[in-house]
Formats: sequence, C-alpha cells, structure tokens
Amino acid sequence: MFKLEKVLQNDDSAYVYFSFIIKSFVVFFSYYIFSILEENSIHEFGKSEIFINSKYYLFTILLSIFYLILSLFLKKRKSYQFNFISYLRQDVGGIIICKILIFAIYFIRKENFEINIIYVYSIIFLFFNLFISKLIFNSLFRYMVNNDIIQKNIMLVGNFKDIKYFLKQKKNQINIYKCCIVDDYESIPKTLVKNELKIPIFKKTEDIRSILEYHALGQVWILKTKKAVTDKLLENIIKYSVDILIVDLESSSNLNSQDLLNGKFKFKKYEVSRFHGISLLFKIILDKIFSILFLLLASPILMLSAILIFIEDGFPILFTQNRTGWDGRRFKIYKLRTLKKGSFDKTLQVTFDDKRKLKCGTFIRQFSIDEIPQLINVLSGDMSIVGPRPHPVDLDIKFSKLFMNYLKRHKCNPGLTGWAQVNGLRGFYTDETMKKRMNHDLWYLNNWSILLDLYIIIKTFYAVFKHKGE
Repeated sequence: MFKLEKVLQNDDSAYVYFSFIIKSFVVFFSYYIFSILEENSIHEFGKSEIFINSKYYLFTILLSIFYLILSLFLKKRKSYQFNFISYLRQDVGGIIICKILIFAIYFIRKENFEINIIYVYSIIFLFFNLFISKLIFNSLFRYMVNNDIIQKNIMLVGNFKDIKYFLKQKKNQINIYKCCIVDDYESIPKTLVKNELKIPIFKKTEDIRSILEYHALGQVWILKTKKAVTDKLLENIIKYSVDILIVDLESSSNLNSQDLLNGKFKFKKYEVSRFHGISLLFKIILDKIFSILFLLLASPILMLSAILIFIEDGFPILFTQNRTGWDGRRFKIYKLRTLKKGSFDKTLQVTFDDKRKLKCGTFIRQFSIDEIPQLINVLSGDMSIVGPRPHPVDLDIKFSKLFMNYLKRHKCNPGLTGWAQVNGLRGFYTDETMKKRMNHDLWYLNNWSILLDLYIIIKTFYAVFKHKGE
C-alpha cells in the first residue's frame, strides 16, 4: 500500500503541490515544442540545440521557474479545485503575472523580445496544454476517489438526531462514513435508528478498539452539541490511534472559508497525526529508496544467514507473525527464523540463553540480522524504516489495558527501527520497560520530522552494536 489516503488524509496540499510541479514542466516543454515547430518539422524534436539557440530559451527557463515559485508560495487553498475558475486563476493568471515579471527584467536589462502574431500563437498553445493538464489532474483525482485509493474512512460519533442531520448534508466524495456510535442509542427504537442511518451502528459501551480495526478507520468525527456530552464522548475515543475532529453543527458557515467540512461545518482538530501531506510523501519515497538500498547492501549477510539456518534446521527460513499497523490494520511481518522448529510459543519471550534458539540464532538476533526481511514489509507499505516497533497482536491487547495511551503508537506506520530502539530499549521487556518504549514512541509521534528520521537511521547502526538485542 502506498498510503496515498494518508498523504491526503487532512488536506489535498500534496496533490496540489504535485500538480504545480508537473505543470511547470508542461510550461517548459510547451515552449520547447513550439520553438522547434516554429520553423522545423516534428522530426526535429530531439535536436535540443534548436531550442537552445532560439529566442525562447532564456524566456522559457525563467517562465517555468517563476510559475513554479509563484504557484508554490502563493497557494492558499488546501483542497484541490476542479472548476474552470481555478484554471483561470492559477494557470492563466499565474502565467500572465510571470510574463509581466519577465518582460520587466528584459526592459531593465534593455534586452529585446519580439512580440508578434507567432508569439500570440505560443501563448494559445501554452494555455491549451495547461488546460489539458488540468483536465488530466481532475480525472486522476476523481479516479483515486472513485476507486477508494485516497478515501478517508470515518466514524461519526454523536446523538441520533445530529448524526441523521449530518448524513443528509452534501458530502465530499473522499469522505466515507463507515460506521457511527450513537450516544443515545438506548433511548431510541432500534428499528428507527437502523432505517434512518443506514450505516453500521454501535453503542458507546462496545469495544471501540475492535470497531476501529475492523473498519480500518482513520478519523473519528465527534458531532458537537453540549460541552458535557462532547467531553464524555472524547473520553471513550481519545486513547486510540485515530485522528479526532470535533465538528460544530451549530456555527454559521462562511462559504469562503477553507476550514469547513463538506463546505458547511466548522471543525477543530482535537488530536491529529503529524503524518500526512507533503512530508509524509517524502517519508514514503525515502522508505522505498532506503529499503531497496539496504536490501542490496545486506543481501550477502542475508544469504549467509539463510544458509546457516537451512544447514542447522532446514526450512522454513523465514518466520511470519501477525502484527498491528497503522490504524490497527493487521499485517504479516517477515523475520529470519532463529528458533528451532516446533519450539515457538508466542507467550514466551526469547532470552539471551534461550534453549529454543538455533546455534546461529544468537548471533543473528544480537546484530538484528533477523529484522532485515522486514525491508520487504517496508516496500509493500505495511512498515516504514523509522517508526514505533510493531508488537505481536496479543501484546498490543495486553498493554493497551495497562497503559491508556498505548494504542496511540498506531498513528503511523510501524518501523524497522525507532526512537525507543536507538535509546537502548530493545530486546527483552518488562511492564516497566514497555512503558518507557511507549513514552519514547509517543514522543516520536509528537515530534516527527524527516530530519529526525534521518538522525534515527544513522544512530541505529551505532545502537545495533552498543545495545545488542536478545
């Protein structure tokens, strides 16, 4: 999974920025093509010297750069706009402003740029290409929404009247209301509730963790009425890993505001993951690059370890186990098998002198070689290079009952390494050390940045040798 739905979880900024970058290339190649076709045939497209020697060369470079800078730094809207007005404002208006700036530079430097009917044709050609680009980006965004690639799975929380009212409003296609918790469920006829709401309905006393995991929920929207009711609803939700938004159904709407849900309701981000937008997109790209690089570098060690395991105890080489990922989604983690066949007991921790371990298992575990296959999990999108370490499902259930904020660790992809691990919290654990791990993981979630990830990756190599695992 590429996690595009998470990149666009809170706004469309990453997609908007992506469209700006691509359209700046459209600007460049439009004039590149026009400069060649002005006096040559399509067979000359590969001859870049024609473009370099044309009057459009410097003009095109400046126009592309100015358009990109103007678009990136003057972006106001966080949601992607489909309408023709956005094309006129962003593309036509932006190009006009950029050309005025370029002509001002030419005027100051007393350089000539001939403006004739051919130049007018070049403008028409550019605007046509930008318009086609706009249509393509519109279609791509609709395709991702219609095929659930970037949908937001949402649970509504509130009383029956408010949820019914909210569901009748016009909604953004990207928002999928998967289920709801009805605060006053016990006081309303069950048949009425089911017939009116028509989405899975739960009581506030039910197992919320199971609901969140089953429906793969990323956000909970609490429909605000009376403060006391809102606070009570928050008590039931706050300890879980989902983003929480409080929606005000009574406030008057400002149609020009960007901070509205479904174009009508004001809201407050009560607890929202930092992992979204352009920063998360960079993290995902770095994950893919590093996982491929590390797999290539570690392949000799991986192959040697696999041979040792096979010689000592045969197949299988890999060990798989269910772990909990982002939003409680289950996935199978890959590790090198270091225990003898038939000796695995998920209720028992592996200790340094554990008799169940293979002879080669001690060395493999000490230097975390058994973790290398998890780079496959990173490539598949179930994990990241850096993030809270994923624990077995039964441990997650156990410690979520001991520590209130434990499940907040699932607000991002689990990692191959993490802030807790580079601070010595690896290997054998107790209730106390698990609490320390949790606190380190929560600190990472609240302070995450790309630079922090890079620091953790560098420090991991040092930590592997200083704090050897069990």
